[in-house]
Amino acid sequence: MTDIQRIEGADDAAIAAWLTGELVAALARRERIVISVPGGSTPFPILARLQKHALDWSRVEVWPGDDRCVPEDHPASNVGKIRAAFKPLGAAVTPLVEDATPPVFALVWLGMGEDGHVASLFPNTDPRPDAAATVVRITPDPLPPEAPFDRLSLTLSALLLSDRIALVMRGAAKRALFEAAARGENDLPVARLLAAARQPITCFD
Repeated sequence: MTDIQRIEGADDAAIAAWLTGELVAALARRERIVISVPGGSTPFPILARLQKHALDWSRVEVWPGDDRCVPEDHPASNVGKIRAAFKPLGAAVTPLVEDATPPVFALVWLGMGEDGHVASLFPNTDPRPDAAATVVRITPDPLPPEAPFDRLSLTLSALLLSDRIALVMRGAAKRALFEAAARGENDLPVARLLAAARQPITCFD
């Protein structure tokens, strides 16, 4: 497992500033970069801050880390919200499909659920870091009543095909679960990700 940098108490503006710095550094190394961003409620206020920073978004391609299996114009669609946020800036947005071949990501930004899931890799899906597939279709169990849809998700092997991982979480319960995962005290999806990671990981909590 790689070393994990912990940054406590960072607000949306501070996280957006950190992300900007990482993207600027990545763009200095490559002509174009690809990043993965999460869905849910937490990232979009951060994305709104991120959009205010000077960055050549025409050189950036954005993938969702996971998505609900709904049309892009559905309120539950992650890629629809991501496209609305990034397309006006000039960034390319690539939706997840089952036969996708993800690139090496300059940055993978993840959230974490209170059950230890990352992307849509829930504990019942038994995610493996050495999975041959890079995108999987799964049915969450239990199925969240607020989003009762199958999901497409990057696998652990795809998420680990990245230069850097950022993980943003909120709340004491998630913090305690993450700390236990980092110590190897559980076998939840986040613990498997941390155990297999060799790239730098920065955790905001």
